Amino acid sequence: MTEHSAVLERELGWLATVIDAGLKLYFNCEFGIRDVREIELPPLAWSTSAYAQLVLEHSLSFEERAVLALSLAAHIRPQVLDSFLIRNAALDRGFTEFGGVVSGPQEGFRPTLETAAFVLAGLNLDRRLALQQLFSPGRFFYDERVFLREETQSGRSFFSMPLTLTPEFLAHLTTGERYRPAFNSAFPAQRITTRLDWTDLVLPGHVMEEVGEIRSWIEHRHTLLRDWGLERHIKSGFRSLFYGPPGTGKTLTASLLGKSTGLDVYRVDLSLVVSKYIGETEKNLAGVFDQAERNDWILFFDEADALFGKRTQTSSAHDRYANQEVAYLLQRVEDFSGVVILASNLKGNIDEAFARRFQSMIYFPLPGPEERARLWRGAFPVRSRLKPDVDLAGIAEEFEISGGAIVNVLRSSALATLRRGSDSIHAQDIREGIRREFRKDGKLV
Repeated sequence: MTEHSAVLERELGWLATVIDAGLKLYFNCEFGIRDVREIELPPLAWSTSAYAQLVLEHSLSFEERAVLALSLAAHIRPQVLDSFLIRNAALDRGFTEFGGVVSGPQEGFRPTLETAAFVLAGLNLDRRLALQQLFSPGRFFYDERVFLREETQSGRSFFSMPLTLTPEFLAHLTTGERYRPAFNSAFPAQRITTRLDWTDLVLPGHVMEEVGEIRSWIEHRHTLLRDWGLERHIKSGFRSLFYGPPGTGKTLTASLLGKSTGLDVYRVDLSLVVSKYIGETEKNLAGVFDQAERNDWILFFDEADALFGKRTQTSSAHDRYANQEVAYLLQRVEDFSGVVILASNLKGNIDEAFARRFQSMIYFPLPGPEERARLWRGAFPVRSRLKPDVDLAGIAEEFEISGGAIVNVLRSSALATLRRGSDSIHAQDIREGIRREFRKDGKLV
């Protein structure tokens, strides 16, 4: 952090000099230079900081570094921008040339592209127009989604666009850390992780092969689409449906796909997404998809029937709008360039029109006797804690139970052992835990 802060200090000191020079040139003050580009850029080759590495990796130009520094100044050194708060005495207002937004006395000056144009182009129209190209496809700012893109309202200048960094870039450039948003009503998705590995996932061989296809897609998609030139024929996203009884490994599989490929996995809370207010569902999900697109997340929709289930009959205007809204969201899922995994207990609950668009549909069955034996052995790794009367193989053969339920049995039997002041788990503890799991489904043992 010390090195990172030192780099930012130099960059913002350079920006302050550039701004001062731009103002003096504009107001025809004697200064000794004719162009702000004569001001030497701070060297960065010595630094391993996130900011320096980004600038060097993308070979950012003088103009790009100035725009980036302007956007950062508003967050970490706002006084650098105070010069733009001076008023035009002749008109008794701020200078239109400076652009920017002043929200209040405590918030200071927020730069826009007009601000960058004033500093870097002055009255030079060619340079002013050239600045627009920094935000075109094929350029760093556009391709890497550095700034939040706001649709320019009709009649407003392109230069009125605020220089607002995406949360991801702001976090990366200021702290060097990856941005991970917190779960809340405005962002109804939560990052899921696991301490387990593929060896802990117990699934039939053919299911593991299908899961392996998703993993291969994540690892080789850029080669297929770009190097092989298949992007004209194959969409960049991948959609998969995981279906089967609860506790059979759907969430764990999604977590392991992210862990093994280095991608974050975010589980979308559909109870927060689906809103009774018309239009709100669409808005809530749009924010999740926008951030997932920028960060290459895997999106995991648990209990997806709530949103992606069969659509209702249009018996009322509200139903018609709801169906239109779902249709829009299904299209957004289909157009998503990353990996989307939908989880459901029953395949038949998913709308058929959408089901046809899945690249894979993977059934997660209840484990058989051999799989259950592996799960029981994995759940009770410390053999010394088990009494001699515990026969895990026999329990696996006798009770048809999911992996998630087995973990619940582990928890309840271990707690029962500690409550009676013992350090050894009895067979009766395990059987009582199994009875509890069966009672949840209305079954008797």
